[in-house]
Amino acid sequence: MKAWSPSVPNCRSSSACAALSRELATGGSILSLKDLDYTLPDELIAQHPAARREDARLLVLERATGLLHDTTVACIGDWLRPHDVLALNETRVRPARLFVQRPTGGKVELLFVRPEAGESGTETWRVLAKPAKHASPGSTLTTPSGSLTLEVMAAGEQGERVVRVTHGDLHAVLAAEGGIPLPPYIRRAPDASDVTRYQTVFARVEGAVASPTAGLHFTEALLAQLAVKGVDQARLLLHVGPGTFRPVTAEDPTEHRMDEEWFELTFEAAARLRAARAAGGRIVVVGTTAVRALESACDANAGAIAAASGWTAKFIHPPYEFQAVDALLTNFHLPRTTLLLLVAALAGEANLKAAYAHAVRERYRFYSYGDAMLVV
Repeated sequence: MKAWSPSVPNCRSSSACAALSRELATGGSILSLKDLDYTLPDELIAQHPAARREDARLLVLERATGLLHDTTVACIGDWLRPHDVLALNETRVRPARLFVQRPTGGKVELLFVRPEAGESGTETWRVLAKPAKHASPGSTLTTPSGSLTLEVMAAGEQGERVVRVTHGDLHAVLAAEGGIPLPPYIRRAPDASDVTRYQTVFARVEGAVASPTAGLHFTEALLAQLAVKGVDQARLLLHVGPGTFRPVTAEDPTEHRMDEEWFELTFEAAARLRAARAAGGRIVVVGTTAVRALESACDANAGAIAAASGWTAKFIHPPYEFQAVDALLTNFHLPRTTLLLLVAALAGEANLKAAYAHAVRERYRFYSYGDAMLVV
């Protein structure tokens, strides 16, 4: 497997760079964040998933015409064809949220993001701490049960900390005492149903701190139904980190920098994707994280759809020329996020604004547990 680490965080294909240069040379400008702002009533932010995964509503956007169609995820097969292939992110959300306390009794909430290189024989992790001021370097944090003790080794920006396990089995403690890290706009505590409903049915490799939510709408039965129709599947990996959802605060969105996330596209998955196009089918990517994994693999292979793995800080925004995406299934995203910019790059600004206005008007449910949009 070929490992790859981007030389710059904002990596894009050479063809996209050329397109950007042409845009700037002719006096054009990159999409402004405020161009995609929209007003969303609070009651449209989904607090729970649909009763059944496939019951979610589906808004289909035709890029070429701008036409919109209201349907449900259960009927997505009406919009897929034989020889199409679904690109599915099989990352699994770890129970990454853990409450610990200082020796004085003060509580700290930790989100375990990813392991870090540390001294031999020690386990070191990058975490997000809240409140971060209660997790200063040199301090000790312990679970209320005493099952785990951590030493804070270093501090970073935006609440990042590096911690070292000094007592206990972290993985066992997370499995027994850790919680599903629901996003903050879900204003309730996780319950037993979230353990399964915040995972895709094809989740296999643990390592994410957030679910690739477009994949939440599929059931094994729906995937089997699509397979009978001739729709193939290709499994890839991108471990979703907190940076994916971090808001874009720079006035010029191109100045935003993504956190690195681990991705992998295997030889078998790449072959399935190439075979679909060779047979006249489309690559239908399920979720923005899968898009970033695929486009990162193409960047590592001079634009070809081929195996690759490594850390990616891929940031996709208009203008962008996609290399491995023919259609996209995605949820509805927050304003001023890299996710919304990615969808705008594929759908087009005018199409996306019209689709979101329609979704608000028709009372679609938004964000992680909400409804979906298919861009074809």
